[in-house]
Amino acid sequence: MKFSTKICAAAILSLTVMQTAKADDTVGVRQILAPSKERGVDLDVTVWYPAQAGGETVVLGETAFFIGTPATRDAPMSQGKFPLILLSHGAGLAGNAQALSWVATPLAEQGFVVVAPTHPRNTGSNKSAAETMKIWLRPSDLTEALNTIEKDELFQNHLDQDKIGVLGLSMGGNTALALAGARIDPQLLAGYCDTDLLNPSLCGWVRQSGVDLHAMNLESANRDNRDERVRFAMAIDPAPSDIFEFNSFSKIKIPVDIINLGKPGKIPLSAQASGIAKTISNARYTVVENASHYSMFAECKPGAADIIVSEKIGDPLCDDGGGPSRAAIHAQLIDMISKAFERTLKASRAK
Repeated sequence: MKFSTKICAAAILSLTVMQTAKADDTVGVRQILAPSKERGVDLDVTVWYPAQAGGETVVLGETAFFIGTPATRDAPMSQGKFPLILLSHGAGLAGNAQALSWVATPLAEQGFVVVAPTHPRNTGSNKSAAETMKIWLRPSDLTEALNTIEKDELFQNHLDQDKIGVLGLSMGGNTALALAGARIDPQLLAGYCDTDLLNPSLCGWVRQSGVDLHAMNLESANRDNRDERVRFAMAIDPAPSDIFEFNSFSKIKIPVDIINLGKPGKIPLSAQASGIAKTISNARYTVVENASHYSMFAECKPGAADIIVSEKIGDPLCDDGGGPSRAAIHAQLIDMISKAFERTLKASRAK
């Protein structure tokens, strides 16, 4: 395991260009539906991809608080085959696929196909604390999205089947680790919100919603969600990171990169993952000290921080580490992510 603890955000490196498949400057985006028997609904899946000129310019991920990112809807796909990244979002205010447009779009520019299902009922007007806490269902959402895109007429001939990875942020980081082979401990999940020490924001919502995790049916929570097609996993501030069977990390076979955001002592307890990285045999662990957990959100619009205070949202969604701007932190993270996937997915093809 390679262990790095200090990253200078001022030294932003230029984005790495994929050597195996060069993308055009245009990023295409399409919506597809992935059937899910377990969910009982079709999953809404957003796909970003290297594209040729054409299509309609749209802005994804824009809200009253956050700046969106442009892409080109239904643009023709670039020629060639491209590695694929499954992308899993967090829960709550940014609990949908398009909230991660800030990272998905530049990855598509680098020559990746990025596939992100919206995990049902994690956000929006129909959000549900009970459904959100069925964390063990999330990895199967990614598997169903992958099953669907592999058969999709537009994409199937443009995917390099030996180059598939997963990227998850916040609760999506938990999902990425599960897809790599980590298994949930049902007892730890049941007791997760017994106090506010681990995750006051999430657990406050769970209790206000009248959800008792001890009363949930956790029979399937410990199941193996590993997808053998996935060759590399990357998790950024995986949360909750403390509900897994700890010995299951030692059984993960693929390379894993884990990033925590924040100075020591400032990383949320439930996202702290240094111990996890030490247990995985082929893991890299990095701390980006000048960031915060909220740096995973899109850039805030002018005045958004004041609106958040006035509406008593509670979480400081526009706060970073007090140093570089969120745009600079995003550029750094994108550089780290693209280099990690290039390094590992290229290597996987040689195996």
